[in-house]
Amino acid sequence: MTKYILPFFKISKKDAAIAGGKGASLGEMTQTGIPVPSGFVIVADAYNYFIDSVAKNEVAEVGLDIKAQLKEVNFKDTNSIDKASNVIRDILHDTKIPSDLADQIKNEFKKLNTKFVAVRSSATAEDSSIASWAGELETYLNTTEKTLLQNVRRCWSSLFTPRAIFYRYEKKMSDQHVAVAVVVQKMVESEISGITFTVHPVTKDKNQMIIEAGFGLGEAIVSGQITPDSYVVGKKDFSIFDINVAEQKKMLVRKGAGGDNVWKTIAKSKQESQKLTGRQIIELAKICANIEKHYKKPQDIEWAFAKGKFYITQSRPITTL
Repeated sequence: MTKYILPFFKISKKDAAIAGGKGASLGEMTQTGIPVPSGFVIVADAYNYFIDSVAKNEVAEVGLDIKAQLKEVNFKDTNSIDKASNVIRDILHDTKIPSDLADQIKNEFKKLNTKFVAVRSSATAEDSSIASWAGELETYLNTTEKTLLQNVRRCWSSLFTPRAIFYRYEKKMSDQHVAVAVVVQKMVESEISGITFTVHPVTKDKNQMIIEAGFGLGEAIVSGQITPDSYVVGKKDFSIFDINVAEQKKMLVRKGAGGDNVWKTIAKSKQESQKLTGRQIIELAKICANIEKHYKKPQDIEWAFAKGKFYITQSRPITTL
């Protein structure tokens, strides 16, 4: 039987065709010795195997098969796109993952020895125009063993959200086979988290990087719900040029066994404190500089800090320079 799962340490940047861009990047960084939370990729062929099982499934034999639905879409009518999306996603959500594949996924999850994982879509396609596809697909944080297979199916079916269906039409990719790999990665319960831009995004100075940092989980910063600290660091000697401390009254944390994220009020004595110490800023800056050096391009990096250690959860090229 084909092996449908690859741990990060067996994946490199050359594997984007099977692991998707996100999976290939996490594998590449793991192999380079960058501190990435452990995980694995359910490769694109697993999606193809699942789709083949859908085609043989009774649900699909009533004429509701995916290609037929997409052919009937009127792209000038949002209701038509929504209808096709709902039908296709229902088919995928109602179809069981083949038992051999489901067992592989569950066994690999157990090896991570963790209660919570992030389950993320990682799209693949023959054409490089897929680069901006990422924003169309879905991610599920704080996934447990109980919700794992359900969230993997949701990531697969996110290839058929209304936005993704329209995007495919708009980019003239309707006849192109697009598959999706799924990244399953150990969740880091961040005490502090943030983003690093390895080139100053405002001044475009290539000799400086900006680190943004906030208490709690990184989604609060990514979604713009809190204002983070910002630190400007010189890349030649890692000297800190500027420290701007932002007041933070609340932080996003994971609540209990259910895995939901909730807002927690920060103690008044801590609300105006600097998130990272000078030593930590320099330690993180060196990790981020190594990532940029490896990829030979400016990077937009997401990071987390927990139990005295920095982790890199994502790195992608900065496309706006």
